[in-house]
Amino acid sequence: MILEIVSPEATLFKGEVNSVSLPGVSGSFQILNNHAPIVSILKKGVVKIEAKSFHFEKEVAQKFTKVNDQNYTLSIESGTIEMKDNKVIVLAD
Repeated sequence: MILEIVSPEATLFKGEVNSVSLPGVSGSFQILNNHAPIVSILKKGVVKIEAKSFHFEKEVAQKFTKVNDQNYTLSIESGTIEMKDNKVIVLAD
């Protein structure tokens, strides 16, 4: 599936991922390939991304924390998420 993370300043990430875990207001949840459509509000927490490979633009790479070669995390203050047609869009603050 495609994951796109957008902040007010820039697009932080766009690429093919295996899964993404998100801090929802009612608890953390994970989205996998072919997940049903969903729209949700996010709270302060950590977005966990799993993918075969990562490419970050130089100006935003410092916002991400490397866990290992296939996992990165991103701390957010709040946001919203939409999953539709195997594309996840995260609007994050």
